[in-house]
Amino acid sequence: MSDTVNVFLGTGRRKTAVSRVRLMAGTGKVTINGKDLEVYCYSEDLVRLATASLVTAGMRHQVDIIARVEGGGPNGQAVALAHGIARALQRMDSELRPVLKKAGHLRRDPRMRERKKSGQPGARKRFQFSKR
Repeated sequence: MSDTVNVFLGTGRRKTAVSRVRLMAGTGKVTINGKDLEVYCYSEDLVRLATASLVTAGMRHQVDIIARVEGGGPNGQAVALAHGIARALQRMDSELRPVLKKAGHLRRDPRMRERKKSGQPGARKRFQFSKR
């Protein structure tokens, strides 16, 4: 006979990074792509960004998290992880919604990289103008 565990899912995005989060009651263990949180998020700033929604909800040591993150860079992945965790926390306990919403954790950051245009070396930079 297996014990049933309630698992809550959340998807977070930032720039081109996407995180799929599985949240369940536990002791505060966070695993990202098979690695521990402190190993995957190699600086204190990235750990702080990734766990911001957990700290806001006051559930840092009450839930276990297993996440898959792909795309983007370290910063985008950390913010995408926080976004996914916030969405999963909201599914777990709907009373956390006002707190998470006020802190801005449920909002998807719409800023993306601007594409390079033809006839230019970059998105906005122009080739040097020569009068003669």
